[in-house]
Amino acid sequence: MENQTPQPKSEAFAAGQPIISCHDVHKWYGQFHALRGINMEVQKGEVIVIFGPSGSGKSTFIRTLNRLEEHQRGQIMVDGIELTHNLRNIEKVRTETGMVFQSFNLFPHLTVIDNITLAPIQVRGLNKKQAGELAMQLLKRVGIPEQADKFPGQLSGGQQQRVAIARALAMQPKIMLFDEPTSALDPEMIKEVLDVMIELARSGMTMLVVTHEMGFARAVAKRMFFFDQGQIVEEGSPDQIFNNPQSDRTKLFLSQILEK
Repeated sequence: MENQTPQPKSEAFAAGQPIISCHDVHKWYGQFHALRGINMEVQKGEVIVIFGPSGSGKSTFIRTLNRLEEHQRGQIMVDGIELTHNLRNIEKVRTETGMVFQSFNLFPHLTVIDNITLAPIQVRGLNKKQAGELAMQLLKRVGIPEQADKFPGQLSGGQQQRVAIARALAMQPKIMLFDEPTSALDPEMIKEVLDVMIELARSGMTMLVVTHEMGFARAVAKRMFFFDQGQIVEEGSPDQIFNNPQSDRTKLFLSQILEK
């Protein structure tokens, strides 16, 4: 697999080539078929919301897009690079792809600003001053510049998640992946994180978001994908999904979550 050279960046990107392309993607855990032939194309600047019941494959799918999970069949292309066993390709994709998890995954022994500057210094080659200036800009963007010198344990859950978003943005990614970023938060902290994500979406960032926050989907999603049992059951604009869902399974799921 190492003999596979990175795919060249095509001039077709300017003509609308998708920044993410998934064709017939399958994933197994032993005998369990977690992803069953996923097809999806995402254009640069699109905001995609992926939703569905627990165990439907949504988080597994989004983690295949930066090779945190390995797909066994099909093709995944990210920014013109195919995700295979080629480690150089994986590293290139991860450099261009920020990810925010349900759990914040901050280093507890590092201050907020050190959490944010670590990767830009080590991976992007910024010096400490450049990285520090970038970190402060991002902390202002997510609304917590005054927390720069604190440790993660001194912050609320919502503040920690905003630091996690700033840390991902510090690598200046082309794509942001969010895996249920608000599901571990208390209700009053959810809005402060969603507000940051809405601002990011409106700035033109390409985003794929696994979430049940339907208000966020209504506000900024270009398209929504409903997953169930490892498959895409339905896809459409928020208007189509909320006002005219085609699948009975989609209708049932929406009726359950929108009543809460």
